Amino acid sequence: MRVRRKPWTAGELAANPKIVRDPEQWKGRWHGYFKNENPIQLEIGCGKGQFIAAAADAYPQTNFIALERNPAILAAAARKGLQASENAHLAYINSDVKNLPAYFAPGDIQALYIQFCDPWPNKKKWAKRRLTHARFLELYRQLAIDVIFFKTDDRKLFEFSLEQFSEQARWLMKNISLDLYADTNAGQPAGDARFMTEYEEKFVSLGTPIYRLEAYGKALGGLSDERAKCQDQKPCPASVVSSPEKQNPESGKLKQF
Repeated sequence: MRVRRKPWTAGELAANPKIVRDPEQWKGRWHGYFKNENPIQLEIGCGKGQFIAAAADAYPQTNFIALERNPAILAAAARKGLQASENAHLAYINSDVKNLPAYFAPGDIQALYIQFCDPWPNKKKWAKRRLTHARFLELYRQLAIDVIFFKTDDRKLFEFSLEQFSEQARWLMKNISLDLYADTNAGQPAGDARFMTEYEEKFVSLGTPIYRLEAYGKALGGLSDERAKCQDQKPCPASVVSSPEKQNPESGKLKQF
């Protein structure tokens, strides 16, 4: 996402109370930051913040953190976060995903959202930059994250991600959808899957299929199995109807796993 730096960016970054300026100081004690014992969910690459603000409004029993490395984008997202209800628990961090181990101890984060990330499509060597590459999946595992929610409009990235999760025995994929809005009743997903990012709204309006999966961690004694059992309960993320046979008629079959 290309965003021109707004004249108010620096001021927003300095003054917005929802921006965490010393995240490393809260490692292992984020419940102290939020002043509650709610589960914590993290979105990597929050864009302008539409998704996470809506989710935080809908799930006041959950703490939400947005990570965004572009300061102008982060400032815009945090400004939108100020419009959330007073019951919403939101925080924003201006940093890169590689810094997650400096900010979070194992078990700090229960759920991770990766939505419409850069597919890095042009060069094979760029594959390691994709947020679903094996090296990032290992990072998430080390943080004992229970579940990853992944969405994209890019079929090749989705195929790549399926391969990466399949090759990592520590992750169990569920609720794989090859066309999220065609797979659900009246084209409306349930739970937090119903909240769209800015990119997602654009793609859906164009009729572009949205690919989605959930990957549950099986290592480090996480709570994955329990979360998988309570997907229909708040604040547990809702499931999406699985449709492994469905395909985009214009793009051919998706690889089978």
